[in-house]
Amino acid sequence: MKFSAKTILSGLIAIMIVFSVSYCSAEETHYQTILLETSDGLAIKADVYAADQADAPVILLFHQARFSRGEYRSIAPKLNELGFTCIAIDQRSGDKVKGVKNDTYAQATRLEMSTAYIDAYPDLEHLLNYAKKTYPNQKIIVWGSSYSASLSLVLATQYPDDISAVLAFSPGTYFDIKGKSIVEFASMIKGPVFMTCSREEVPSRMEIFDKITHESKRFFTPELEGYHGSKALWPENDGNEFYWGAVESFLVDIMK
Repeated sequence: MKFSAKTILSGLIAIMIVFSVSYCSAEETHYQTILLETSDGLAIKADVYAADQADAPVILLFHQARFSRGEYRSIAPKLNELGFTCIAIDQRSGDKVKGVKNDTYAQATRLEMSTAYIDAYPDLEHLLNYAKKTYPNQKIIVWGSSYSASLSLVLATQYPDDISAVLAFSPGTYFDIKGKSIVEFASMIKGPVFMTCSREEVPSRMEIFDKITHESKRFFTPELEGYHGSKALWPENDGNEFYWGAVESFLVDIMK
């Protein structure tokens, strides 16, 4: 049986469309996007990556500067496999990454609201309060990247009874809050902390880490150059498997 060039081309296009739709559908099943209304009029966009277990511990994922919840598109599914439900939000201080626009930042800009790093702290608080109400019987872990890693350390000092542990990727002394530096807040933390960064950043980050007194603190120094923030775990970045090994080891230990 002979086929015309037009028929063959039509068939190929149909196959490409099927594969494209299937791929997008599979990607969409990884998470559910929700909106969280704040007291100051913003609707925080959040992606919920639900673990198979209904009683799974919950990790709250906060992105770095000029980024969005898209920072965790390849990270959250792996945390699901490790047995954690994850929620990644758009904070009002950010922009876009991996093709995912930060809608919270876009709203704040339209409303002429301030979008400095410390202005995002209420967004972290709001997600924590949402998680406490939605998952009342689960452990809650906070995870920050760059400036939000610093804010996560602050959050842990303010809600020690609600936060089981903190993972901080490249926290820094980017700002003071209520007259206190991030180093001072670090000395007030009462729970387990995992901290890491790029190799170049290690000396400055140790200033923060050394102030943490909890016995279950852990610092991972990459053998390679490494990366700033949570993107150290992206599959396309060299040495991500070593970061992952350190993260998994910490999570296993704190869940015992």
